[in-house]
Amino acid sequence: MARLNREFFLQDTVAAAQALLGCYLVRVDGGETIVCRITETEAYVGAVDKACHAYGGRRTKRTETLYATPGTAYVYLIYGMYSCLNFVTGPEGEASAILVRGCAPVYGADAAARRRFGIAAAEMNASQRKNFMNGPGKLCRGLSIDRSLNGLPLENQVLCLAHDLPELGLARRPEELPFHTGKRIGIDYAQEAVDFPWRFWLDE
Repeated sequence: MARLNREFFLQDTVAAAQALLGCYLVRVDGGETIVCRITETEAYVGAVDKACHAYGGRRTKRTETLYATPGTAYVYLIYGMYSCLNFVTGPEGEASAILVRGCAPVYGADAAARRRFGIAAAEMNASQRKNFMNGPGKLCRGLSIDRSLNGLPLENQVLCLAHDLPELGLARRPEELPFHTGKRIGIDYAQEAVDFPWRFWLDE
């Protein structure tokens, strides 16, 4: 497995959010391994982005993780119940991150389906298959990601990112991978940042 290293997360946040598309998110939980191909991301750049939790240098108990070393997991709750997985980007102390908005299971789909719906993958109906992990809260539920993983460093054994997993027959993403660009979702409060084209997604 060729893991993404710290240098990957030191690049420009928008570029890193684009480069993360097609990479693999690996979760090890309860003796089971689930691997997902990342299909949708959003970039949040603290210095200029009113949609970022740390805009203007805001430091609170929740946002402190955003100031950590690049590649650190930043997990927070929305609506008090749905977890969202992010990875810190840029030099330590600059408070930028990538939100993983969507992914598609490529290994361990049964384990993910049990966490998400309480059934095996083969038992999912058409609606469940369509909405399996196409949102940040959905993927976190399917991968058993919650606030207990907030602040997890890049070098760990339970949640990591990889370019490829040849041991599972999963190849590296193509260098030229077509993707779509658009406005981010659910940030109507963010004034001019509402229009930043920092959401990126693949055709699944």
